[in-house]
Amino acid sequence: IRTQLKAVLYPQWLTINWLLVLVPIGIAVAQVDSIPAIAVFVINFLAIVPLAGILSYATEEIAMRVGETLGGLLNASFGNAVELIVGIIALVKNEVIIVQTSLIGSMLSNLLLVMGMCFFFGGMNRLEQNFNVIVAQTAASLLALAFGCLIIPTAFTWGVGGSSKTNSDEKISRGTAIIMLIVYISYLIFQLKTHKEIYNTPSEKVEKRKGTNKDEGESIQALMRAGAGQAAIIGGSINRENLVHPVEEDEEDPQLSLVGAMVTLAGSTALVGVCAEFLVDSINKVTCQYHVSQYFVGLILLPIVGNAAEHATAVTVGNPKSCKDKMDLAIGVAVGSSMQIALFVLPLMIVLAWIIGGRDLTLVFDDFQIAVLFVAVLLVNYLISDGKSHWMEGVLLMSLYIIIATCSWFYP
Repeated sequence: IRTQLKAVLYPQWLTINWLLVLVPIGIAVAQVDSIPAIAVFVINFLAIVPLAGILSYATEEIAMRVGETLGGLLNASFGNAVELIVGIIALVKNEVIIVQTSLIGSMLSNLLLVMGMCFFFGGMNRLEQNFNVIVAQTAASLLALAFGCLIIPTAFTWGVGGSSKTNSDEKISRGTAIIMLIVYISYLIFQLKTHKEIYNTPSEKVEKRKGTNKDEGESIQALMRAGAGQAAIIGGSINRENLVHPVEEDEEDPQLSLVGAMVTLAGSTALVGVCAEFLVDSINKVTCQYHVSQYFVGLILLPIVGNAAEHATAVTVGNPKSCKDKMDLAIGVAVGSSMQIALFVLPLMIVLAWIIGGRDLTLVFDDFQIAVLFVAVLLVNYLISDGKSHWMEGVLLMSLYIIIATCSWFYP
């Protein structure tokens, strides 16, 4: 146990892990009514930072043993527990707008901000990065289906009764939610059982741009040793000037046992959920003092807090400074997490509202939420269609997110 704890805490102790002392402090100050809401916000926000880093580390350890795909799936699943907890709390209080906007905002945050940062930072020192296009396209197609499951009930309501509620809203939403859950279960079977070979196929790795390596000759020799000479042939010749070369990766030995990594992942995620819950409560109090739009709170602030784990993990594995170039894991966390929110968390909230009874939660959204989600899904589908990414694509995704954030700030 001592060895496992040392492997988790020691590597980053001098940088961010010392902030772990704020975890019990953040939980304690949230219990005192006299503590200002801004103090609760700052302390819990800083406490989430090292927890997200530990969560990222545990995910990578699991990925080394079970593969990048399953590691990304586990990370996305545990990360979405925060959104589920926040959604249930808001649902019990019958705060429908908070539930809807926070879930839509979580999808936008993962698709635009997380993946945009992955593309941008991952492409700074590389001409381009590759990822499994079949996996990415499958997740994007499921996102498109989930968007259809939102826009069709919304269009029905607006076409039949305008913005007013109709008697069929709840029935349509519940039936659609059950179908969405069935699709999600089918996707899990597809990913983990029938087509797991496709998901476990590693993508082609690339080296940094010319001039970033200390010895270009050693890089070319490593390329030839990796047996990638034929893969680099274009028109019968090898372009050694600007060609992106697959390289041989250094083997990384896992520092944690599988049980230790799972315990670390579960424990850090649980603490992230606790701190995020207190943080969400303080955000509402702080923003109300400054008359911030409720849409900005739901679409932007809450998702950034709830997706802190995904942000840290995706950016870390996509960052060229770490020389990891694990874009399959980054895509799995970003797109996979958004898809899970759309096909699992959202319909589950509809079913829970049905079970609780008397809750006015349906799949009918307003035109602003539908519009921003449509543009985001459309742009993501365009960018991942070729199975490659570069830093400019990251700029496009992050720019769209900033535009949406600006509009939501001024939303009445």
